[in-house]
Amino acid sequence: MRIVEQYSEKQIDTIEIGSAKYIGDYAIRIKFKDGTDRLVDFKPFLSKSQHPSISKYLKENLFSDFKIVDGNLNWNDYDLIFPIWDLYNGRIE
Repeated sequence: MRIVEQYSEKQIDTIEIGSAKYIGDYAIRIKFKDGTDRLVDFKPFLSKSQHPSISKYLKENLFSDFKIVDGNLNWNDYDLIFPIWDLYNGRIE
């Protein structure tokens, strides 16, 4: 038996956030390194959550204090983080 591996020349790009700006009312304008620009509304997600570790981010000063870490949005040392693909698609569910 002979096993043959084939590799594609196609490069898979990593999705990373280049910059993010808090707009207000729990919305963040996110610019990705590939040039994609999204305005993501986090308010519906935060408002629906009954878990205290998430709903505490309805305090606007806490929510607006995010950082970009390893190409993703990060709140309070990974206390709150979202899948990069959801952010890229502009939908938090």
